[in-house]
Amino acid sequence: MHPTIRLLQACRITFFTRANCSLCTNAKDTLFKVRETRPFVYKEIAVMEEGQKHWKDLYEFDTPVIHVSREDAGEERSELASKARKLMHRFH
Repeated sequence: MHPTIRLLQACRITFFTRANCSLCTNAKDTLFKVRETRPFVYKEIAVMEEGQKHWKDLYEFDTPVIHVSREDAGEERSELASKARKLMHRFH
């Protein structure tokens, strides 16, 4: 099996997390294992930190959340998050 062009394109992973979240720790560990073989740009947002109210309102009870986008895509925007495909708690 050969990778598709899409898999060869650079991507950005934005990881939404919070303190004391064991699911977040597991998900982050999995992401970094993947990153060893498939590099990507990584950004982490702690939804409970000051200045993250819009992300807290969306994801306070859903963390961990991952957004996958093209590396050259603009900054994440909370008003567009509802259009994203949701993959929840699938990190083993």
